[in-house]
Amino acid sequence: MSQDAQAHEAGASRLLVAPTVGLAAFMEVLDISIANVALQHIAGSLSASTDESTWVLTSYLVTNAIILPVSGWLATTIGRKRYFLGCIIGFSVTSFLCGVAPSLATLIIARGLQGITGGGLQPNAQAILADAFPPQKRGLAFAAYGIAVVFAPAIGPTLGGWITDNFSWRWVFLLNVPVGALLTLLATQVLADPPEFIARRRARLREGIRLDYIGFALLAVGMCALQVVLDKGQEDDWFASSFITDLAIAAVIALGGFIIWELRRDDPIVDLRILANRNFAIGNLLMFMLGFILLGSTVLLPLFVQTQLGYTATDAGLVISPGGFAIMLLMPLVGALVSRVDARFLIAFGLVATGLALLWMTRFDADIDYATVAWARVYQSAGLAFLFIPINTVAYLGLTPEKSNTASAIINMMRNIGSSVGISFATTLIARRQQYHQNMLIEHVTPYGSAYQAAIQHLQQAYLAGSANAADALHQAQAKLYALVQQQATALSYIDSFWIFGVTFLALVPLVFLMGKSVRGAGPAGGH
Repeated sequence: MSQDAQAHEAGASRLLVAPTVGLAAFMEVLDISIANVALQHIAGSLSASTDESTWVLTSYLVTNAIILPVSGWLATTIGRKRYFLGCIIGFSVTSFLCGVAPSLATLIIARGLQGITGGGLQPNAQAILADAFPPQKRGLAFAAYGIAVVFAPAIGPTLGGWITDNFSWRWVFLLNVPVGALLTLLATQVLADPPEFIARRRARLREGIRLDYIGFALLAVGMCALQVVLDKGQEDDWFASSFITDLAIAAVIALGGFIIWELRRDDPIVDLRILANRNFAIGNLLMFMLGFILLGSTVLLPLFVQTQLGYTATDAGLVISPGGFAIMLLMPLVGALVSRVDARFLIAFGLVATGLALLWMTRFDADIDYATVAWARVYQSAGLAFLFIPINTVAYLGLTPEKSNTASAIINMMRNIGSSVGISFATTLIARRQQYHQNMLIEHVTPYGSAYQAAIQHLQQAYLAGSANAADALHQAQAKLYALVQQQATALSYIDSFWIFGVTFLALVPLVFLMGKSVRGAGPAGGH
């Protein structure tokens, strides 16, 4: 075969790498959010309570959080292609086990195994793209991956609701099986480990594999405890619960011990020393906040339209779906821009656009229509689309190629933790601010106030016209007024939440310019 023919074949194969690894990452990220809307159906089908069914989500998040940071070490030890294929096959098999689970306990165990097998897909997809494409072409390649990890959480609830309503909750999981089979065939043909990666792996094997058992144990305990705290904290009233308090203490001790232990080892299971790189450290913080805002707001908006506007779960999903499509359309544009514009300016634009969109949401009220809410989500998502690829571009500046697996594992872990914190923060903020505003409003709703008396009399007259007696009409009027107070308190709590999220994002803008300037024409560094 001529050199030109070989180059053409390599280029054609490379074009399939981005959609292959992007679809694999999409499948894994989608499973984090797609099952949320099916919990009530799962609980009813398997004779469990709704609270018990939430462990279907928690078990997945816990095992996923444990495996993510060590996926770089596993890829380096096993081989990146071999590990990636193993993750796809394992994820497909465990998805099948979830779909046919006869009991809740079986489903929870299968979901835990699904989190373990799927945890390596995200970071390895990112590392594969970094090595498969030359610097000037990595922008569009990273766009495929960015679409997967940012679009999936946006479309997940809508897709999950549609599948559950029209088929069965089991197909939420079974759908992964044919997709996984297709991805296995594609990955076998188009993926290959770079020669220098193979050489490093063989050298490591000759030296002997040394598993950091203590580091892994500390990481597993710490991440498990942290994830359960974040997932169950609001439900158990946080530190009023001894269970949550004990887990929080365990998380701090274990993760603190893990950091100290790993920094002292010559061959750590997670090389935390790369966080000494200023760009990478700030990039991780920004990626944490990207997950925080993306998933936090994805929780807030559907809850707002359901509680305040009376939308169904499906309609609530349709509110956030246009934002997902906006991200999908803009990602390729951002991928092209990163090779022409300083990535820091793109990040700053994304932060400002998202922050202003969230502040605009503070103008929502009970009379707002679907189009206004959907367009607000589109504006917010447009800003988010300018963050993922540029953050990766600047974060990897100065890191050597052999650090790409570890860097991908850490930055993906930070985004996932940010997502969990964002969801937990959003639900807690709504509950606490609703209580605060209700207490404030009740102070002004007293039987001795003229406004109260006028409102009660007006409502009582309305209920009397409906053939109620005077006593029943008074009780109905009081109940209606209290319901109005609760509704107003809830609406104000959402306004507070949107304001806090928006201001938080705007406050990050100065941090961006502490990072080093990206080199035009280089594209996302991605570990190089």
